[in-house]
Amino acid sequence: MAVIEVSSDTKQAIAFAARMAGVTEGEIVRRLVSASAEQRDDTRERESPGVPIFADYEGRRTHARYFTPSRVQIVDGPLAGATFKSPTGAARAVVRQYNSNVTDNRNGWLFWQREEHGRRVPLQSIRPTERSS
Repeated sequence: MAVIEVSSDTKQAIAFAARMAGVTEGEIVRRLVSASAEQRDDTRERESPGVPIFADYEGRRTHARYFTPSRVQIVDGPLAGATFKSPTGAARAVVRQYNSNVTDNRNGWLFWQREEHGRRVPLQSIRPTERSS
């Protein structure tokens, strides 16, 4: 087991948090480190301009930005500023916005497009692949 030196105040705070959460002190430290890593990832995402993407639906073009691994933020139209955890969630929102009378089931990786060398290509073309273990 590895040992980390902390001040007595920090030790008390960790012990208190562990009691409140019903977990070990080690689990509290693991959660803090994990949350810190996620926050760094979120900061990188905000600093990254993302990949410009668009969707044409019901005669309207919606512009958005794609952030790896799957987040989409809509940048114009009635949904401007909305962020979605997946391209599919964003696609469904666009469909609901412009035509609530149809099923909103869509594959967001195909619904969203980007421009590459003057051609339209589906977002699928840059979809990250899961690493094999």
